[in-house]
Amino acid sequence: MKPLLLLALGLAATAVAKEPKDASLFTASDLDPALVLPPPPARDSAQAMAELAELRTAERTRTAAQAAAAKAEGEIKDASIFAAAIGPGFDLARLPATARLMAMVRATEKAVTARGKDEFRRPRPWVIDPRLATCKRSEGEPLSSYPSGHTTSAYAYAGTLARLFPDRAAPILARAAGYAETRITCEQHFRSDVTAGEALGLLVAERLSGKPAFATAYAEAAAELRANRLIP
Repeated sequence: MKPLLLLALGLAATAVAKEPKDASLFTASDLDPALVLPPPPARDSAQAMAELAELRTAERTRTAAQAAAAKAEGEIKDASIFAAAIGPGFDLARLPATARLMAMVRATEKAVTARGKDEFRRPRPWVIDPRLATCKRSEGEPLSSYPSGHTTSAYAYAGTLARLFPDRAAPILARAAGYAETRITCEQHFRSDVTAGEALGLLVAERLSGKPAFATAYAEAAAELRANRLIP
C-alpha cells in the first residue's frame, strides 16, 4: 500500500476515535431490562395501534430537511451530541479522561440494551408496516425495536454528564430528549421504545455510579474538566 494512502487511513481512524473502546462494567445481574421495564405493548393492542398511527403522522408532517437532520443525528453515537448543551471546550478529542468515562457509559449501556432487545424481541416499525418511509432499515435486526438503543445511550450519557455539569443539567437532558425524538421522526422506533430507552439509560447512569472502576474514572474526568476550567 502506498505511503500516502496509509497516512490517509491513519488520519481517518484518528478522526473517528473520539471515545476509546471499553468493556461493560455490568454483569447480567447488575441490570436486567426484563426486571425494570414493562413489556412492550401487544402487537394488536390499542396502544400499539396508536403508536403506529403516530409514526404515520410523523411521516406526513415532517419536512425533507427534518428527516435528513434526524437521519444525520442517528449516525452520531457518542457524547459529542452534547457539545452545544455543555458549551465551548467540551471536545472529547482534547479530554481523554472524559472520553474514557463516556466510553465506559457507552459500553455498559450497549450491553444492557442488547440484552433488552434480545429479551423483548419487538418487531421494528417497518416490519409491522412495510410502507413506512423510515430513514434507515437495519434489515439484519428486525426484532430489535424495544428499547431504543439510541435513546438509551443518550440518556445514559445525559445522566452522567448532568452530574458532572449540574449547572447544565437542564439543557443536557433536553438535548437527550431531542436526540431521542429523532427516532420517531425517522420512524425507527415506536413511542414506547423511546420511553423505555429513557428509563433504562438513566438507570444505567445511576447504577454505574456504584461501580468502583467507574467512580475512579469519574473522579479523573472531573479533575480533567476542572483543570480545563469547564467546571468549578
